[in-house]
Amino acid sequence: MPDPRPSDQGPASLPGHIETTIRAIADMHARHQRRATPSQRAFAFTAGLVARPRFLAVVTLAIVLWTAGNLAVLRLGLPAWDPPPFNWLQGVVSVAALYTAVIILIAQKREDELAGLREQLTLELAILGEQKSAKTIELLEQLRRDLPEAPDRVDPEADAMARPTDPLTVADALIEHNESAVLADLQETPPAASAAEADFP
Repeated sequence: MPDPRPSDQGPASLPGHIETTIRAIADMHARHQRRATPSQRAFAFTAGLVARPRFLAVVTLAIVLWTAGNLAVLRLGLPAWDPPPFNWLQGVVSVAALYTAVIILIAQKREDELAGLREQLTLELAILGEQKSAKTIELLEQLRRDLPEAPDRVDPEADAMARPTDPLTVADALIEHNESAVLADLQETPPAASAAEADFP
């Protein structure tokens, strides 16, 4: 007789709407990668190599071998290719650090574009969800007014929530609030600074 319990082998099935969401996110990332130029892919690959602990170990080993090799040659009385203070080594390390920083910045800029796309998508979905909620509340209020069994009363909070929020108005309010908070902090700073100067003449 077969075991009615679900098997532990294989991935668990997900609801259809979750699978659709996962496919949409994966497709967004895939399209972002396909739009990358060959140079951007090369920079991303190089940045991935640099970010690994193995890269640091290889660089450390190379520096140790370079330094130890030059010191060993000097002890044998032979001319070293880069005697102390190891000017060639310093130059190579400086150039490598410059190129590494530029490569990481280029790769990070590409990742920031994807992060900005995700933030924009999240914001659009949040605004759309708020609009849907407001429309649902509006329809429920209309249904309550149309039902003869329901008491006819005015709900100011429900009426306010039934109106969709204007994103620009909210953004302006946030900017104004932040500016007011910054001005308040600046106005409180001089007295504190004066007190500190009084303690330490």
